[in-house]
Amino acid sequence: MAHPQTDRLGRATFHYIAPERHVRPTARELRWLKHIERHGPQSSQYLYELTRDTHRCRDTALRQMQKLRAGGYLCLPPQQRATERAEFNPYIYDLTDRAHDHLAELGLAEPTHRPTGHWWHAYLTACVTSSIDICAAHAGIRYIPAHEILNRSGASIAIPHGPSTLIPDQLFALDYDGRYRAFALEVDRGTEPKTSPANRKSWARTIAQYDDILANETYKSHYGLKANLVVLWVFTSRSKQERFLALMRDRPVAADKAVLTQAMLSVRCGGGLSGVARRLFEKPWERVNASEVSICEV
Repeated sequence: MAHPQTDRLGRATFHYIAPERHVRPTARELRWLKHIERHGPQSSQYLYELTRDTHRCRDTALRQMQKLRAGGYLCLPPQQRATERAEFNPYIYDLTDRAHDHLAELGLAEPTHRPTGHWWHAYLTACVTSSIDICAAHAGIRYIPAHEILNRSGASIAIPHGPSTLIPDQLFALDYDGRYRAFALEVDRGTEPKTSPANRKSWARTIAQYDDILANETYKSHYGLKANLVVLWVFTSRSKQERFLALMRDRPVAADKAVLTQAMLSVRCGGGLSGVARRLFEKPWERVNASEVSICEV
């Protein structure tokens, strides 16, 4: 007889999975745990793509993720259930305390910097950085996460700016075989105001902060960087991207060349991307002057 929280065939559901005591993550599964530790919650699609170079069977991968959930290493954040027809979407996984403890026992745990704030905003930010990380690895380009940059300088991700601070949604760098470029990431889900007199994050206020920080190269002294900083601004629609670019054109700033924008058209209801967003790494980003540049090469 099926458990009350399983389906008619006794299979696992979002709410329940039969526990398994003797599960121990394999080498591939440790890659999944480390990827979540680095970026934040990840869908099964992203985890499968991460290790598809060595394990091509999707069904086996999905079963192994369920095994890690049964073993107490992965959990399903409840926020994903708030989306329409959530049962038809890929599961989104996050680490449990047991997973963190297991990584620590193996000497693999790191003090990573995961995105914070509203869960769906943090998850979309994790989708963006995860997509770039996965695609960069396939191209032989090393992704350098925020904690490696911050630990070297002992800095926080927040950059002092007068009486306030500028806090990027995420920070990372790419190593193009010994040549480096650093990136600050801003992800706009349409919840931030275009302009605002209040002391809150708005397009106008953030543009002004980046303009000053880039012009004076404050980021170099704060983060201990030698490489130049590029600001990536991701929008959930083309119309939002156009309004942002129009605002920048209305107030010419020194940051024009250092700000790259791209609109993501595959955002699910709720806030996540429908799959690995390869275009973020492979396709051109747009500047204020309508010129385009890719981040897959320096």
